[in-house]
Amino acid sequence: MTKNQYSIEFQEQALSKARQRGTRSVRDVANDLNMAVGTLRKWISKSNRKDDVSKPGTQLPDDLPAQSWGPAQRLLALNQTHAMSQTQLHAWCREKGLFEHQLKAWGEAFCSATAPESRESRTALRELQVKHDGLQRELRRKEKALAEAAALLVLQKKFQALWEDEEK
Repeated sequence: MTKNQYSIEFQEQALSKARQRGTRSVRDVANDLNMAVGTLRKWISKSNRKDDVSKPGTQLPDDLPAQSWGPAQRLLALNQTHAMSQTQLHAWCREKGLFEHQLKAWGEAFCSATAPESRESRTALRELQVKHDGLQRELRRKEKALAEAAALLVLQKKFQALWEDEEK
């Protein structure tokens, strides 16, 4: 097996074709360029890693499964797939290794997090606020009592020190 040496210009053109392939697979692009699929995939992953270093958080990871993506990466995936047709969406999902139902679940979770609060959650929040206010009042009362006790102790020590000085 011989090792082909490709020029940098050819690599850049191949990467550009691979990125703009639409619904075509990487294998089809590699066949059109008359090169090995593994080589093209290696170039793509190398390019993605290089982009990740220069622009952190703006690319979806190729080496992590979709279940372990963070919220920012999930939001980026939702943004990228929002305007896609069904065929483009299916091709994108195959490329990234996830399912359309996962994207829908992420979208619903994102929307439900920003949805207006329900009556139960407002009631629970109000109860927590009342409890918090009560605890704050109790804390202030105890702080005042502690300050008063400390002041009385200081006065008591001063008083004892004065009596001891007079007795001598």
